[in-house]
Amino acid sequence: MENLQGLSSQNPNVSAEEESKRKVAEDEMRRDMMATILDSAARERLSRIALVSPDRSRQVETIIMRMAQSGQLRGRVSEQQLIDLLDQMEDARSKTTTKTTIVYQRRRDFDDEDDF
Repeated sequence: MENLQGLSSQNPNVSAEEESKRKVAEDEMRRDMMATILDSAARERLSRIALVSPDRSRQVETIIMRMAQSGQLRGRVSEQQLIDLLDQMEDARSKTTTKTTIVYQRRRDFDDEDDF
């Protein structure tokens, strides 16, 4: 019984190691693809976006990779094309989310009068 528990405790560690290796390899492949798809100015802008918002940067990278794999991109993506893509993403995001408004309702006491 103890041997089975020992073996089962080793399996998650092995899978965690394999998972981390796979993730590292995937990140390296993603970086290599971005280096070939983007020109230097666009790559620099995307890295600055990644510092501020890693999720958004990941979304942009995914979109660019899909566009490249489907053949929608001709040549390297310039900084201006990246800016246009970011604007399109922002427009799509603003259409799907509603703008929240905050309304302040102040309590009025019995002796609060505006008559002075």
